[in-house]
Amino acid sequence: MLFVVMFEDEPSRAEIRPRLMPDHLAFLEREAKRIRAAGPLLREDGSGAGGLWLVDADSPAEARTLIEADPFWPTGLRRSVRILHWRQVFADGRRI
Repeated sequence: MLFVVMFEDEPSRAEIRPRLMPDHLAFLEREAKRIRAAGPLLREDGSGAGGLWLVDADSPAEARTLIEADPFWPTGLRRSVRILHWRQVFADGRRI
């Protein structure tokens, strides 16, 4: 199943991001079979607002286990996390 994971970051913990970014990116690379896409969410002014992952997992619980393995997780950087099941119906210019 595909899940969209949306993270909202805690602004007061923003200084953590640059220091842990190499570890976070290495984690994403190791989990590339399950984390199909990932990237930051930005406000209109370009400042960071959080992140979004597209995750292939058997359940929301499995997706949460993956989230909690990310080096960002134990730092308090993530203010909130939403895990939503996503059913893709359109890709590459056509219906699926």
